[in-house]
Amino acid sequence: MGERMARAKRALDLQTGGGEVLAGIPRAPEVLMATEGWPPNAELARVRLAPLGGRVVAAGENDDLPFEDDSFDLVVSRHPVTVRWGEVARVLEPGGTYFSQQVGAGSVHELTDFMMGPQPISSARDPERARAAATDAGLTVLDLRSEALRMEFFDVAAVIVFLRKVIWIVPSFTVPAYYDRLRAIHAHIAEHGPFVAHSQRFLIEAQKPA
Repeated sequence: MGERMARAKRALDLQTGGGEVLAGIPRAPEVLMATEGWPPNAELARVRLAPLGGRVVAAGENDDLPFEDDSFDLVVSRHPVTVRWGEVARVLEPGGTYFSQQVGAGSVHELTDFMMGPQPISSARDPERARAAATDAGLTVLDLRSEALRMEFFDVAAVIVFLRKVIWIVPSFTVPAYYDRLRAIHAHIAEHGPFVAHSQRFLIEAQKPA
């Protein structure tokens, strides 16, 4: 992303969170905008991005983007909750690109299944669905690649911290409610070594026709 930002003239980061990722770019474009829907994060992002000349505007993941048509030559997003492909296409200028890393289908499902029993894997985050949605919005997909990133949990405390922070892995998680499963995963780690799961990610790059 840093290389693309360095070449861009007008760039937009969607669902920037606290601006942590965007703040790490080595060189900012002439115009740098970001959207964020949660006010505490938006305020953090304003502080972080101010040294780069970045501006943060309030917009939730399901809102129309508050920008004119053809406003940006680069739109990025890291782990967006949702992607409104029609809005992305609208604010991109002809020849502009969208570049994003997203959470893939079945991310960390090994841990979900261990704690809750076998669960269906939704296709909502299937990379091919993203390709189809981008194409339907009039964009040309230039690159689409997936990766399963190995995760290792070395003790039950790490599992508890992770499940408390990443609340959608086991949506109803509390230690009392899952005490027996936590004991089981502790025993698994003691006997077999680290509990292994995989974080699913995919990268997509799409271009608006010139």
